[in-house]
Amino acid sequence: MSNVLTQDWNLSVKSRMFNFDWKFLKGDNSDAYKIQFDDSAWRTLDLPHDWSIESPFKKEYASSTGYLPGGIGWYRKKFTIPKNIKGKKLFIQFDGIYKNSEVWINEHFLGKRPYGYSSFHYDLTPYVNFETKENVLAIKVDHSDFADSRWYPGSGIYRNVFINITDNVYIKPYGVFVTTPNISTQEAEIHIQTSVKNDFQDEATIQIEHHIKDANGKEVISCSSIEKIPANDELNFEHSVFLEQPNLWSPDHPYLYSVETKMRKSGEVIDMVTTPLGVRSFHFDVDSGFFLNGKSLKLKGVCIHHDAGCLGAAVPEKVWHRRLRLLKEAGVNAIRMSHNPPAPELLDMCDSYGFLVQDEAFDEWEFPKNKWVEGWNRGEPSLDGYASEFAEWAETDLKDMVLRDRNHPSIIFWSIGNEIDYPNDPYSHPVLEERYNAEKPEAKRMGEIAKRLASVVKHYDPTRPVTAALASVIMSNETEFPDALDVVGYNYQEFRYIEDHKKYPNRVIYGSENGRNHDVWMAVEQNDFISGQFIWTGIDYLGEARGWPVRHATPGMLDLAGFKKPLYYFKQSEWSDHDMVYIGLTPIKEENPGQIYWDHEVICAWKGNEGEIVRVACCTNCPEVELLLNGESLGVKKRKDFPYGTIYWDVPYAKGTIKAIGKRNGSICCSFELKTADDPFKLELLSDTNTLKANKQDVAHVEVQILDKNNTLVYDADNLIDCEIEGPGEIIGIECSNPISHQNYKETNRKAYNGKLLIYVKSTNKAGTITLKTSSVGLESSSVEINVD
Repeated sequence: MSNVLTQDWNLSVKSRMFNFDWKFLKGDNSDAYKIQFDDSAWRTLDLPHDWSIESPFKKEYASSTGYLPGGIGWYRKKFTIPKNIKGKKLFIQFDGIYKNSEVWINEHFLGKRPYGYSSFHYDLTPYVNFETKENVLAIKVDHSDFADSRWYPGSGIYRNVFINITDNVYIKPYGVFVTTPNISTQEAEIHIQTSVKNDFQDEATIQIEHHIKDANGKEVISCSSIEKIPANDELNFEHSVFLEQPNLWSPDHPYLYSVETKMRKSGEVIDMVTTPLGVRSFHFDVDSGFFLNGKSLKLKGVCIHHDAGCLGAAVPEKVWHRRLRLLKEAGVNAIRMSHNPPAPELLDMCDSYGFLVQDEAFDEWEFPKNKWVEGWNRGEPSLDGYASEFAEWAETDLKDMVLRDRNHPSIIFWSIGNEIDYPNDPYSHPVLEERYNAEKPEAKRMGEIAKRLASVVKHYDPTRPVTAALASVIMSNETEFPDALDVVGYNYQEFRYIEDHKKYPNRVIYGSENGRNHDVWMAVEQNDFISGQFIWTGIDYLGEARGWPVRHATPGMLDLAGFKKPLYYFKQSEWSDHDMVYIGLTPIKEENPGQIYWDHEVICAWKGNEGEIVRVACCTNCPEVELLLNGESLGVKKRKDFPYGTIYWDVPYAKGTIKAIGKRNGSICCSFELKTADDPFKLELLSDTNTLKANKQDVAHVEVQILDKNNTLVYDADNLIDCEIEGPGEIIGIECSNPISHQNYKETNRKAYNGKLLIYVKSTNKAGTITLKTSSVGLESSSVEINVD
């Protein structure tokens, strides 16, 4: 199949998505890059695509990467280019290929990129054909060393691909850099740097225009200049404008302007780039923490990985929108992109939702970390990974991350590494005493490399601090590693905060990775000099499994399907300003009874044996809570009387309804209840939308619930549910979130978990009505209709 770049392309639009109608082979063929190669038997698919998630889970694959395979795959695309494009320049942009990608166009080798998380461009212009002659694009992806990561990475062209068309005088990729060096409530200075390249053999005279537009697209200020650029040369041009009465960007008010940069030659627009602009100022103070727009702000952050359960690494935008909205609802205001550069559209969303972001480059440097293949700290670890490429590629990959992402107002610091100083994995130092391993690399190397990486960041963005997440501060303190950082992240080392703040009075400290209990948050709230924390994690993720049969990590506030876990509500009680109360059952323990771990000790169900004493755990941000059982009060308790952040009652179980009522100043402000469920009776479908766009990209989230006769969720139900779809849509994944489920993700049935399933439905490019039907033996079936237009 040939994909034609049509004659009516509007050449003033620079970028076109190039995701559809690719050919794919899972396997290797040394001739697959050749023009005449016969790919007719290959599978036709759309990008983004992750082939690992399509495979069955097998114990012989690595626990670290979720018991899913890697391998080698090829992608090919044939296309023709219309005559009106001739004389222009064509670039292909890959937002992410995992990994070791090699790219050919018409048998010309364009290059290789080992790192699976980098975005990169190639110039196709010298090698393409125009009009009727076909072009053949071929990409080899080599993920043979599947145990190469400490989490699930995916395999393939798992992010978007674009074709960018420009004149021979053009703004370089990521060539516009917008900063706000001086801000007040009355005026903001907007500084714009534009990198322009001239591939003509003659000097070019150009006009550069910058149009600042408000959130409604209305122009508020502009500037322009006439410039000359020598033949076969590139130059940076600087402009500044002053914006009066700016709307300041913040998590509570994520106001976005845009900068529309146009380049004209002989009056004609030959290139245009639109850049997001969030007007904000921030700084970290060694004694007072983080300040945004002059106001103190605690970072209520979560770490996230890049997969979405059954969708693998190829995650549609709508899926991230749903997840980010849920995190925002919990009071989260910051996200750490662990431990690699994210998809660029995810950063666009962070800009618009108002998240403060840590953009992170690497999980390992020159020496490999252990990737456990049998379970956490079990078996002989794999040492595959990025370390073998670090010496050659680290500076390029770091540069490309900073250039790509530096215009996002959400980003407040760059991380050059995660847990590079994990004890003996790989570095060691005598300060570790009996754990010291003289055979491991010397820790002092970390300081040397950190300085080099920090200088790369500062060269391309001097406006933001550099950080890293330290796992063994006691070892790093013996090196120059912390001194190379502007802001120093501590992973799970809250006990060192006060001591190190005194010992290193010029060091800015924050929690870069943290546990989820109340004491850890108190270490932030009770110390002004700690800017915030990033808990591990916001969302459950594939990989980093503890050993077969567990296939994924489960520390998240949201599970793999994006359903709220009890931990979600506990963090919401600590972080949200909106009144909330939540209850669940937890085991009775005598020692430290109020120290309840919401990530694994609480279940959202009301069940038990009649008369049995059960413990009801309650989290709230209200001053007091009244508990009622079948309408009768079991007493009012005050939050301040429970130092671990959880109120609890020990009560005799009785079938019916348990209800918590949050109160403020004696008035009811919120409530939450659980009801005893009878046997499973029926299925119910809940879609987050009734309409999809016919663009082959739009996605609906359809929640399946197993209910009893009284419409109560049956928490223990794990019935096998069959799914069937008709009309212009497809089921792209079914997620139950059960850590020990090994059902193939490509099957059209799945067992429920905690009484629920999530079905992802994607539109085709045709209009009509999608009908999604679900059934289960012994239960009433259910269906839902979704219009596609």
